[in-house]
Amino acid sequence: MPSHSPRKQTVSEATIRARRIRVLAGAAVVVVVAAVLAVVLSGSSSKKPTASTTRPGRTTGSSTTPTSAVPTLASDRCPLTDTPAPGGVVPKRPPLAVKIGNQPVGARPQSGLSEADVVYDTPAEGGIMRYVAVYQCENAPVIGPVRSLRWVDWHILAEFRTSLLAFAGGINPDVNAVESLRYVKAIDLLTNYSQAAYRTTNRVPPDNLYTSSSTLWKLFPSLKTPPQPIFQYSSALPAGSKPASSITLNFSAGTDVLWKWQPSTGTWLHTYSGVPDVDAATNQPITATNVVVQIVHYSYGPYPESPGATGDVESKTTGTGPGYVFRNGRAIAVTWHRKDLSAPTTFTSATGQPVGLAPGKTWVELLLDTTAKVPGAFSYAP
Repeated sequence: MPSHSPRKQTVSEATIRARRIRVLAGAAVVVVVAAVLAVVLSGSSSKKPTASTTRPGRTTGSSTTPTSAVPTLASDRCPLTDTPAPGGVVPKRPPLAVKIGNQPVGARPQSGLSEADVVYDTPAEGGIMRYVAVYQCENAPVIGPVRSLRWVDWHILAEFRTSLLAFAGGINPDVNAVESLRYVKAIDLLTNYSQAAYRTTNRVPPDNLYTSSSTLWKLFPSLKTPPQPIFQYSSALPAGSKPASSITLNFSAGTDVLWKWQPSTGTWLHTYSGVPDVDAATNQPITATNVVVQIVHYSYGPYPESPGATGDVESKTTGTGPGYVFRNGRAIAVTWHRKDLSAPTTFTSATGQPVGLAPGKTWVELLLDTTAKVPGAFSYAP
């Protein structure tokens, strides 16, 4: 989204204005000048960002930096989790997003998911889901397998202002689009930044490309600004919640997710077919404090990911739609809102009250509206 700042006067404008002011008298001059300045400044600040296209026939974020209205947290709180920062200081670095594969055979178990602040579970073609794992407060020594770019990735990241996005190639229109943006620093690990990744010998290509957060952050040492929060947080449980012990998301065969509430840890445990998901690098179970189910409309893009396939799945994450926030072993039916690409995603209850997330890590499950209508595809148990 284009960003605007108050218009600056040129030297000639300032000179002309000064000459006019000198012919006016006393207090009247002060009043007139103050009024003019107030009008100019208020007019400039009222301008809104607008969208532009960076991929033929598709509206995307522009090449300028988006802005966000979410208030900042205390300096000792991680901006993407509202939890205490390591050593009491938020790292001076931007959010780092990595595209991680999730094919049932080959990609699992993944590495680096347990250190991510936010994970987006996004639909790809053929009913396969892929992750966009976002890091800021924690380091992940091993991340992967890194897979190819998709249209939805940079649309999600627009609300982070400035972020890094690591991926392993993609179709040319998508790669060209993301490389044209100023709010995303594109890191293609198959081309310009191949030195920042490595191939393992215990997996079969393409599911054997790995990297690390420290390696990727070092590529852009001048970027030292942490992100603003993208979610609202609240320690208090919102009104109107219902008990929830598990969440079922049957995306496709082999991708049947079940989140189980664990009262002892206050987290949701990620499982496939009832088997706990474990981080291959840390051997730690994959958990989240919040699970957000965001039901989204979508369309097929004009560019197929493989010969004979449909166009890529373009999930719409702006506007409004139904969803659920799961936290504290409870379910809250919500409406999600995102005014435009540069705006954060917020949630309101059935009565229109803001719904905050619990401080902690968050998984966002993007659930296609057609899938949500299939009996048994999405449900939760008390």
